[in-house]
Amino acid sequence: MWFDEAGAEAIVSHKDALTIKGNTIATLEGEVVATAVSYLKDIALTADNLTALHTSLEILEDGIRSVKTEKIQEDDTNSYVTVNDLVMKNGIIECDMKSRLLPNCWEAARGFIGIAFRIDERDMEFEGFYIRPTNGRGCDNEFRKAHGCQYFAYPGYIWSYYREFGIGDYEAPVETIALDEWAHVKAVLMEEHAAFYVNHELVLEVKKMQHTPAAGRIGFNTYIDSECFFKNLKVEVLD
Repeated sequence: MWFDEAGAEAIVSHKDALTIKGNTIATLEGEVVATAVSYLKDIALTADNLTALHTSLEILEDGIRSVKTEKIQEDDTNSYVTVNDLVMKNGIIECDMKSRLLPNCWEAARGFIGIAFRIDERDMEFEGFYIRPTNGRGCDNEFRKAHGCQYFAYPGYIWSYYREFGIGDYEAPVETIALDEWAHVKAVLMEEHAAFYVNHELVLEVKKMQHTPAAGRIGFNTYIDSECFFKNLKVEVLD
């Protein structure tokens, strides 16, 4: 919940465009209009609380393991594990994730792993953010290093669309990531605006996401070349 002063009603809309900055909500000009008085809530990663689509799902003692099982040749698609009975449009998502390359993966494998959000009821539309661990720490290829993380919107606005049209606003380098190492990922969503953090550093800010803001489910995205692990999911729902 967010309040502009003690005892006031929660803010769910405002006359100006808003963005979340830390524990405050501010206008795009920087004027703070609300501060947070609630906290991220732990979400249980259990078999009865999760649903897998086009992926496997294994419950571990500490988190989950997921591997893509269908749509193998499709990029940035709806291959994810979603959280049941949790719907949000605006708020904060945090979790820890790591990936390993699958045996005999293709040469361009990057260890893709990420989160999905605003997933519609039919699993036909959602937005997402992922990291490419092989493009992080230790990568000596400058082109690859520039593509350490990616925002995308399914369908239509996937990584290949942005590359084809030379749109670089939805990718950024991430120096701290590597294969088989846990990365802390945080997504802050406010209407058309999103801020993405990796290991507590802001790595990508999206001023206008591709889809019209709408409430939907959240989930863990699994990709073609990766054995994916997730744990410590925390969510704060604004609306």
